Amino acid sequence: QLQLVESGGGLVQPGGSLRLSCAASGFTLDYYAIGWFRQAPGKEREGVSCISSNNGRTYYADSVKGRFTISRDNAKNTVYLQMNSLKPEDTAVYYCAAGRRLIGLCVLRKEPYNDWGQGIQVTVSS
Repeated sequence: QLQLVESGGGLVQPGGSLRLSCAASGFTLDYYAIGWFRQAPGKEREGVSCISSNNGRTYYADSVKGRFTISRDNAKNTVYLQMNSLKPEDTAVYYCAAGRRLIGLCVLRKEPYNDWGQGIQVTVSS
């Protein structure tokens, strides 16, 4: 019913850029908070960025502030994560997630999010 599909990952050199896309189907994305999370091998899943429903409030983890930008295109029912100045420590599987009960806000904790994409690999290496 509800689907989130990530795309845009791959291999990039340190200092490079990637733009991840999270395309939603089966629901209107603007009614949900959307979060980007990542998980590196041997580490816990961590919140990277999120954007709220209604007013589009955004939040970023300290580790990516100034480098990553989250945005939403309601016409395409898609959320993007623009990643600049990538570092090797950004290497991880990246997931997008949707949480309808997060009204007008978003959080970087995974618990409130109900629907998750399959994840996409981002590798930053020279």
